Amino acid sequence: MIERIWSGGSLLYLALLPLSWLYGLLSWLIRLSYRCGLRKSWRAPVPVVVVGNLTAGGNGKTPMVIWLVEHLQQRGYRVGVVSRGYGGKSAVYPLVLNQSTSTREAGDEPVLIYQRTGAPVAIAPKRAEAVQALLQQQPLDAIITDDGLQHYALQRDFELVVIDGVRRFGNGWWLPAGPMRERAARLGSVDARVANGGVAQAGEIAMRLQARDAVNLLSGERRPAAELTRVVAMAGIGHPPRFFATLEKLNVEVVQEVAFADHQEYQQPQLAALVTAEQTLLMTEKDAVKCRAFAQPNWWYLPVDAVLPSAQAEQLLQDIESLLTK
Repeated sequence: MIERIWSGGSLLYLALLPLSWLYGLLSWLIRLSYRCGLRKSWRAPVPVVVVGNLTAGGNGKTPMVIWLVEHLQQRGYRVGVVSRGYGGKSAVYPLVLNQSTSTREAGDEPVLIYQRTGAPVAIAPKRAEAVQALLQQQPLDAIITDDGLQHYALQRDFELVVIDGVRRFGNGWWLPAGPMRERAARLGSVDARVANGGVAQAGEIAMRLQARDAVNLLSGERRPAAELTRVVAMAGIGHPPRFFATLEKLNVEVVQEVAFADHQEYQQPQLAALVTAEQTLLMTEKDAVKCRAFAQPNWWYLPVDAVLPSAQAEQLLQDIESLLTK
């Protein structure tokens, strides 16, 4: 229902407009308070790159963060990542991730980024504290913050907004009548705009998610997803239909699609009940980091990589690199 309201397919958004106006007013006042110095923001001693979005729900920020980290690492830079750690409940903050950090402590996205990139990752509700925790442990050339475009308590040197190229901005209204955290006019003040899927508009960098081979959670075996049979596809991400559409394009034999809430916490019996011994459970990599401890032999996940046009990708990296060499 909420997707239909946000997409403009229902007039029920009209009943929520007063709450949206209040949300917009509060957002404007918060940003104004930082601009006027009524609230203090902290500047890190190294450049900070924010990868965020204007809308609620999955837009592809995490693959974009991983892409940035990996490409900067390839150029010889030491990059750290900070996050709010949504969905995690750590006993202490800031929390610097290590090999034993669970998704229950840190949230799924920080653990995924840590495992994929090997970069130092820290989480805290106050992102400045996460940055400080990383810098106390080791020297870094840059910090990338996963989400946090609206977290003005942390000053930033570069803002990159990821846009869902298919859903765009829905009906354009602030939450809860629409999907917007900030209105689309905010794009005029950011440094880069990346459109995930769909058709990139003027001034946007096109991005697509490219699937790798499927990976078995227990054995680590890899094989093309299309070779898996009688697949039950599950996704607990911001926009599950994107995952299901990817499987369709890969010609995966899907017998059932199961969508969970974003950042869903799973239990072994809950997922085991989804498949028979002759079926295959195929999930996103974001789900897989929460399921490895109790995975079954017929559980697989599908990693994806962000892919950007080479010329635009190079220009984006050069723009960020110019900050790191000052």
